[in-house]
Amino acid sequence: MSEQMLEQVREAVEGQIDFEGQRLAEMLTTVLLGAAGIIAFLVGFAQQDIKLALYIGLAGTALTFLVVVPPWPFYNKNPEDWLPARNASAGSYSIDVDGQKVG
Repeated sequence: MSEQMLEQVREAVEGQIDFEGQRLAEMLTTVLLGAAGIIAFLVGFAQQDIKLALYIGLAGTALTFLVVVPPWPFYNKNPEDWLPARNASAGSYSIDVDGQKVG
């Protein structure tokens, strides 16, 4: 029972993210931090309060951290199919590249 729970925690922390998920995470980081910076500047300027602007910027950074850092499932919607590990006892496989066998 405890091994099952430990395995679930290990899978959650491992953080599988595919290439499209990496692109999405980078785009979300750029958009969220940019929007937080603009909103913080505009509110701080309108209220003439640098402390408020810093708190809004910090909140935007924390929100961005929560959206981007954990390995959410929507970051792994397009996983890559990797070739199987080559094992001498399992037999050989061949890869065709432009009609020629490789490997």
